[in-house]
Amino acid sequence: MGMSAEDERAASPRDEEWPEAEKAEKLARGAALKWASGVFYRPEKLEGLGHYRRRETQRNSSIQSRLKSTVQSYLEGVSAGLEQLRSAAQEVQSVCQDLGAARWALLDSADHFKGLQQMRALMEEHVQLASVVQVLPQIFSVHEVFSHILHLLHGQHLLEAHVELMMVEQLRDDILSQLHLRGLSSAQATVLSYFSGLQDLNESLAKQLWDIVGSSLRLVREDPVLFVTAVRIIEREEKIDDTLLLEATFLPPGRPKGWRQKFYQVLQDTITGARFHAPRMDAEGPGLAKHLAALQKDIVSELRVVKDLMVQCVPAHYNILSVCTATYHQALTSHLQEILREDLDKQGLFLLLEWALHVYQSPEMMGHPDLHPEVDISALDPLMSSELVDQTERRYVMKVKASVFEWMQRTLEVEFKEWFREEEPETDHQGFFQSALPAIVMQMLNENIQVASLITDSLQQKIYNMALEELETFLGRLREALVQCGKEHQQDRAVPKYYISHLLAVLNNNLALSNSVSSLHPDTACREVPASVQAALDRIQKKATQLLLEELLLDLQPLCLQLPSRKWLSGSHLVGSMCEVIDKYAKDFSRVRKPLFTLLLAESELLVANQYLRALLQRKMVCKSREERGQLCHRLLQDATQLRELFCGLGLEKSQQSLEAVFALRELICLKDPALLSLEVVGFITKYPDVSDEHISTLLDIRGDVSKEVRHVVLEMMAQHPQVLPEGYRPIFSTILVPVPELPFCLRKGKCA
Repeated sequence: MGMSAEDERAASPRDEEWPEAEKAEKLARGAALKWASGVFYRPEKLEGLGHYRRRETQRNSSIQSRLKSTVQSYLEGVSAGLEQLRSAAQEVQSVCQDLGAARWALLDSADHFKGLQQMRALMEEHVQLASVVQVLPQIFSVHEVFSHILHLLHGQHLLEAHVELMMVEQLRDDILSQLHLRGLSSAQATVLSYFSGLQDLNESLAKQLWDIVGSSLRLVREDPVLFVTAVRIIEREEKIDDTLLLEATFLPPGRPKGWRQKFYQVLQDTITGARFHAPRMDAEGPGLAKHLAALQKDIVSELRVVKDLMVQCVPAHYNILSVCTATYHQALTSHLQEILREDLDKQGLFLLLEWALHVYQSPEMMGHPDLHPEVDISALDPLMSSELVDQTERRYVMKVKASVFEWMQRTLEVEFKEWFREEEPETDHQGFFQSALPAIVMQMLNENIQVASLITDSLQQKIYNMALEELETFLGRLREALVQCGKEHQQDRAVPKYYISHLLAVLNNNLALSNSVSSLHPDTACREVPASVQAALDRIQKKATQLLLEELLLDLQPLCLQLPSRKWLSGSHLVGSMCEVIDKYAKDFSRVRKPLFTLLLAESELLVANQYLRALLQRKMVCKSREERGQLCHRLLQDATQLRELFCGLGLEKSQQSLEAVFALRELICLKDPALLSLEVVGFITKYPDVSDEHISTLLDIRGDVSKEVRHVVLEMMAQHPQVLPEGYRPIFSTILVPVPELPFCLRKGKCA
């Protein structure tokens, strides 16, 4: 299986020349050895060695024959290729020889070509002259053609006139183009002068076209042929413009004409001028509604004509319906801005907002069934910008505000006059005093808010805010009127005659307004009364209550002046007379609704208690004996009990009464042992924290049996227990001023008794 030394030497040069062959042979030998070891690994397998040798010999022979056949075919192909290369080289050499000969022949003929150039120039000149000769008849007949075109234009034979006009223009443009190519610009002026009549004819034709376009809405209904003719001529000119612009070598004078753009401009100017230059009077006052109604009717009618008739008379790419829609829209936008420059009243501003924001887009106008869906304004800008809408809304609010102010002022004047009439105010079905003021005010405000809701939510909110401001201002003026009425009544209690009744009516009216204000809010879920308005209502209620209590006080004061006195102490009907006055006023108070009646009753009871205590403390009576002190306590008990029972009978609960202070004060006076006064006073000031040292000193004086030491202890005890008024406490003693006792002159430092 190994190789001899000769074989190695013989293979060595080949291996050096073909290293891949050596590697392949080694791999083949290794594979053969592996195969043989796998087949003949058992002795009995050696019997088939001859069979394997013959099979491998046949396979090698087959492979060698295929290799020889392949190599032979490759060699034959290479031989044929070499033969073709040899033949091509010979042909290339032959062609080079022929080209060289042709070159020498051309060089020999160069002198002859110079003569041919002169011939070529003569031939070109001949061709040009022949062309000129051919067009000479046309050139000489130009002015005759001009006259014919003018005659056709006068007879409105526009298509025929335009055809001849195009022919003359083509002739002129060809001549100018030739001159331009040859750089003969000086001759162009002569040509233009010769064809100068073209400009006038073009202008005459254009004038007729624009007159037709300006009457297009009428013509498409009466005689669409004329309008279609104008559109055809415009399209012809547009195609000529496009062709010349594409070539971009020479642009004749007057090009591009741009008649299609001019068509749009004339149509837009016609629409704008016909409808939106109305006389000034039509944009003001009552005439504005008629003007807007006329615009609505005319625009819908004309857009119908465009949609149903004009669209069929123009090419589809004109988008004539969209153009007209946008033109009307833009013209309306400008027109509304012009109208808004006028000083419109609130009705005019409302009409304009309603028309622009609702009517314009409604099925009655641009959303009309006859226009839908071809007419679509959703892609266009709003007829009024958001800024302009806001500005107009503010102007409307200012106009409404002025109107509301004036109306409320008149209402207040009427109400003020009603107070001085010789009649009681009217009553409702329950017998409560009232007037028409709340109904008038709320109806006026509510109507304005509801009307504003027909425009936008923002306008409704603006009107609502304005209504609250005006209501608050009105309530302030109403309170001023109450003050004025009170002043006049102070000068003469007989004026007004039914002063108390009208004050009660004011309270009922105020309550009605308070209950109705929340209904003005646009949001039904929000029913709160604004704090500022509620404060104004509270001020009116407080003022009316104060005036009523002043009346009660004027009737009670003559009786209170008799307190305290020896006659009162011994027994009199003084408090009975007071009860009669109180009962009389309570009957009047019953003409107001329950919450107000309870308020007046509570305030009256506080006033009575305050006046009773004031009389007792300011005109102090000193008890000279125990019997007199007992008599005073008995009188206080009877008076306080009688007054308390009166108010309880009128419907005021004991817990709401201030007369309990009289009972508490009586306990201090009735206390038998003065030494216990300090403890009792601490309890008293705890219950009534607005009591001062002066009040307690006065009470001690009334007892008449309190020594300086006890007084000192009581006052010291009060100083050790300072009181703070709790929230919601109704002051009783703080409004009662008592005379300050004169202090004795002291020589040394120290606290004087």
